[in-house]
Amino acid sequence: MAENGASPHAASSPLARAEQFVWLTARVLEQRRFAYHFLSGGAGSGDGADAVETALAAYTNGDGGYGHALEPDLRGPVSQPLHAGHALRVLDSIGRCGGLRVERVCRYLTAVSTPDGALPAIHPSQRGYPRAPFLPVVDAPPSDLLATGPVVGLLHRNEVWHAWLFRATDFCWAAVESLERTHPYEVQAAVAFLDGVPDRSRAQAAADRLGRLVRAQRLVVLDPERADATPVSPGYAPGEHHFPHDFARTPDSLARAWFTDEEMRRSLDFLAGEQREDGGWPIRWRQWAPGTALECRPIVTIEALRTLRAYGRPLGEARRVGLLPTLRRAARCRRGNPVTRSAPAPPP
Repeated sequence: MAENGASPHAASSPLARAEQFVWLTARVLEQRRFAYHFLSGGAGSGDGADAVETALAAYTNGDGGYGHALEPDLRGPVSQPLHAGHALRVLDSIGRCGGLRVERVCRYLTAVSTPDGALPAIHPSQRGYPRAPFLPVVDAPPSDLLATGPVVGLLHRNEVWHAWLFRATDFCWAAVESLERTHPYEVQAAVAFLDGVPDRSRAQAAADRLGRLVRAQRLVVLDPERADATPVSPGYAPGEHHFPHDFARTPDSLARAWFTDEEMRRSLDFLAGEQREDGGWPIRWRQWAPGTALECRPIVTIEALRTLRAYGRPLGEARRVGLLPTLRRAARCRRGNPVTRSAPAPPP
């Protein structure tokens, strides 16, 4: 019998190994996210979503945006569009992407938008704080699909209506439909937009065209055993390849149609096999500081597990599958009932 009463099989499962990695290395936010998505009583539980949202709130600023290295490659306290996109992905994953919290985010997005109503990748307020060298700070940054597309797609997907969305949506349509030479991260942003935008027939046509570009420009590794035969995009780190699962994170993504069943199977086999001995998944982009790499790996690990589960891949059981319900029952008792103490025993 393994530690904590778990079976030897459960203790060695991909999920159990990932759980140990998360408890060992992750920030509070990723610990709460892991518990919500993968521990019993998490997903669909109001308690679990509340815990994630409370952890996320630590990154908020008075301007309605998010900072404090929520996106680990951008350090410092200031709000940034990439932080806002990260926050919205978290909120979407727990069914909380709406209400006053998102209204505040939209006010921030309006304040930092470029003259054409879209988002810059990096707002100049980042100057003076540490950042990844591949995220340059300029005085008048242009509109950027990488920053704008995922935000617009998520807001549409959650049926958020705000004045900021009108021009930002127009920008994304124009950017996606005019893409010629592109790179994998820009394609991911385009897919995030297309998967959420309401005009589904237009999105389908744009996705079909984009998928042809991805294959023609060899932006995806279709055979992981021959990854070195696929060129890396300019400016990317050595080995910074992208695979079908990086574009089609769920089976219902428009990008899923870009790949055959066999190509998708090989991609998911590769993703499952990337889990390291310590239980976490690696990051493939350029590592520029030890702390940021450490913070990024739990994020990547959670997303790898979510993708594998979305495609029905077996993950096994977590080691502490019964822990959270017990803790939640205890917390509810503390909130709802006065503490009762035994009366002292009468003297003999």
